[in-house]
Amino acid sequence: MDRRRFLKSTVGAGVAAATGGLSMPAVAQGTAGKTLRFVPQANLANFDPIWGTQYVVRNAAALVWDTLYGIDSQFQPQRQMVEGEEVSADGLTWTFKLREGLKFHDGSPVLARDVVQSLKRWQARDPMGLMIKAIENELAATDDRSWKWQLKQPFPKMLLALAKNNAPCSFIMPERIARTDPFQQITEYVGSGPMKFARSEWVPGAKAVFEKFADYVPRSEKADWLAGGKRILIDRVEWVIMPDPATAAAALQNGEVDWWETPLADLIPVLKGNASINVDIGDPLGNIGAFRMNHLFPPFNNLKVRQAVMTALNQEDYMRAVVGDDDKLWKELGGFFTPGTPLYTEEGGAMMKAKDVAAAKKLLAESGYKGEPVVCVVAQDMAATKSMGDVTAELLKSIGMNVDFVATDWGTVGARRAQKTPPDKGGWSMFHTWHAGADCINPAAYTAIRANGDKAWFGWPDVPAVETEVANWFDAQDLAAEKAALGRLNKAAVENVVYAPTGFYLNYQAWRKNVSGVVSGPLPFFWDVSKA
Repeated sequence: MDRRRFLKSTVGAGVAAATGGLSMPAVAQGTAGKTLRFVPQANLANFDPIWGTQYVVRNAAALVWDTLYGIDSQFQPQRQMVEGEEVSADGLTWTFKLREGLKFHDGSPVLARDVVQSLKRWQARDPMGLMIKAIENELAATDDRSWKWQLKQPFPKMLLALAKNNAPCSFIMPERIARTDPFQQITEYVGSGPMKFARSEWVPGAKAVFEKFADYVPRSEKADWLAGGKRILIDRVEWVIMPDPATAAAALQNGEVDWWETPLADLIPVLKGNASINVDIGDPLGNIGAFRMNHLFPPFNNLKVRQAVMTALNQEDYMRAVVGDDDKLWKELGGFFTPGTPLYTEEGGAMMKAKDVAAAKKLLAESGYKGEPVVCVVAQDMAATKSMGDVTAELLKSIGMNVDFVATDWGTVGARRAQKTPPDKGGWSMFHTWHAGADCINPAAYTAIRANGDKAWFGWPDVPAVETEVANWFDAQDLAAEKAALGRLNKAAVENVVYAPTGFYLNYQAWRKNVSGVVSGPLPFFWDVSKA
């Protein structure tokens, strides 16, 4: 019996017999209407939203830490923690002011010096932050609620940088915490967001708990993604970690959990058949699957080896492994950006659709590949990464590569991929992840497309031709110029294989019908969500 039939039959049996035959997690009962139980995409193994870029960390951080601006569903930055801002006529001086009454969870007021130190820590890890840092004269508080950012040249996308939803977001922390080395993890989790992190109840691999922050003052505007009034209508959000999809599906159907962020596509027909459950696309902008290679060490420091992989890769194999047989849930890509959006291009993208194993073997032979092990670090506790990893193992073997398959968990992948040690000394050769379509509309928030060497995302590609076109896009004066820059960028990124996209796909989310306020978007938004 294959995986899909096994899961369907197991879940079906679990429903027929309530919980009989399934090992259900221990989920506390009581105060049902005040506690929302949520099954996240992955385990919250670490909790520093600046140190890494895992979406599960970003999603949790959005509850605990607030940002100066928030991106809305039209991708426009809106004021969040700030009362207002001014920019000088020459574009070189930005002045900001916090709104009144902002408090951290420890009761201390949010001050401008907290903001300044938080922004400095964020700058060190974020591509847009690094761009601002490179043209910065001074970033300093001017009083308790105000600060100035003085630049050497204008940066028109300042507010987008401070509002963007892709990790790392510019979350504001107390100054003492923000002084932590940005390349070391914080150990204290105090924010000013709408919920507090219940550190004493955190059990990595099992549970994470967030409690309503009574002193949070939401904005008066209606909530819209990360913008507007973040009104929390429940007392507690419990993240219940369930890596086994059959167990999660049965728990949702039996009412032991309320909301499942990323249900397995194979189980959607079963969930849709339950009259107590709503099922919908989680984010209409979808995701781009990623085969991420380490450009620092053999074998993927060799361009022809990277090209061999992209030439052989068949996106359909990956997408069917991830989303199943529903062709409406995936698309083949000839480019790195989100399909269906204004800047999507397939210029120079033929290699991404080649699916030519013979040509790949030829490239591998020309590369001088000597059989070095490819250390494939693959998270088994996430359906998408596990499925992609299984396809990759067969793909690499088919073109003659030596596969060292490291089956692990997503938390370990998150820690290991940050290491620049050689693959045979605790490092890695490749890993799988995905990038939210909302992050891949343009280069401003698209961390994974950057190719600025040591300052780039994990894998550290160094492709000056890509960076030139990123700069050209930022400088573009109209849509035509933006499209031209991204066409050239796409071509350079394909030719140099910054990474290998494995296809575009959509995910479902599912929640019980006694829960209201669930919306679609690039992350789960808990404000305005209530439970009867």
